[in-house]
Amino acid sequence: MDAQLKRGLLEVCVLAALKEQDSYGYRIIKDISPHIEISESTLYPILKRLESGGCVTVYPTEHGGRLRKYYRITEAGKRRLQEFLEEWKEVMAIYGFIGGGAQ
Repeated sequence: MDAQLKRGLLEVCVLAALKEQDSYGYRIIKDISPHIEISESTLYPILKRLESGGCVTVYPTEHGGRLRKYYRITEAGKRRLQEFLEEWKEVMAIYGFIGGGAQ
């Protein structure tokens, strides 16, 4: 898969993993991995970009005597996820054209 396409899809997958509840890095990886391959070295830069872009916020919570970073989707992140879903029809039309299914 094209690296830029995969990067964009991974960002949306991270937002989707956070849409129901706040989560932390390892849990996000576990939630996404059955659908698309992702590693810690890929996830944390994505989370940083999403945080810088205002799509997620970060807060610490103590867990087992250590602080764990939790991530929460923001309204901007929810809008980005919704925009992706709305654009999906266009993506599928392009897929159909490339695959020869368009008439």
